[in-house]
Amino acid sequence: MAQSLSNFADLIRSVEHSAVHLETRDIYAVPDEDEGFAAWQQGHRLDPDDRESWWRPWLDLVQEVTAKGVAVRRARIVSEPVSEYIRYEHSFTFTNVAAGEEIRWLPRRLASDLALPGNDFWLFDGNLVQFNIFDGDGRWVHTDQTDEPAVARLCSRAFDAVWERAIPHEKYTVN
Repeated sequence: MAQSLSNFADLIRSVEHSAVHLETRDIYAVPDEDEGFAAWQQGHRLDPDDRESWWRPWLDLVQEVTAKGVAVRRARIVSEPVSEYIRYEHSFTFTNVAAGEEIRWLPRRLASDLALPGNDFWLFDGNLVQFNIFDGDGRWVHTDQTDEPAVARLCSRAFDAVWERAIPHEKYTVN
């Protein structure tokens, strides 16, 4: 079972300056997304003008923390051509941006010379790392947290290197 939004909400609400998230997988098998992904595969797309139809608790949380001045940034490293899941994810990323998140995309071929941790992570205020551990099929397994300074520095440097090269969401297109 995935970490609950309420537990994660408490964690992100405690952030004072920044929450950064690095995603490195081409597929995530997240049960909460099954219905939306299936609908998307059948041709359904979110209507940017119908905010009520796509606003969800995660977006409330992002809006809440960014309103108090916390920078929330997400970088996604993706294979190209992108997977069907990444095309789906890209199709609704405008919702994250509307809530105040900054999103960038880095083609995997441009990350070959970067030193990256082996798992996706969140880094809170540059000192607390939460690794998201997934199985080979993209299912969430558990999270590991550490405030070990060397690990936090590694993740901070990795995120910054990816962010510097990555393409802002509004300029990154998928086919």
